[in-house]
Amino acid sequence: MGRISEPYRYIVRSEGVRSGSATVEGTRVGVHDVIGLLQSGETVDSLTASCFPQLTRSQVYECLAYYEDHRGEIDLLVARQTSPSSE
Repeated sequence: MGRISEPYRYIVRSEGVRSGSATVEGTRVGVHDVIGLLQSGETVDSLTASCFPQLTRSQVYECLAYYEDHRGEIDLLVARQTSPSSE
């Protein structure tokens, strides 16, 4: 799969990593993980300080840029992630 066709410096899709969802290159952090936390009240600074200290501010902002271009995809993944599992 590899790098996404749009010009994103840090966002990739890798077969077998997070079901092929968009992730931050070199990590298993999904764009939807970052967006979900931001939607839950985290800030860019709190994400890079506490939640995902391995990410840079640039990577978080690029997740936001990717989200702007792929809202439907990311909103669906965030909803799946935050919904209670049906057992």
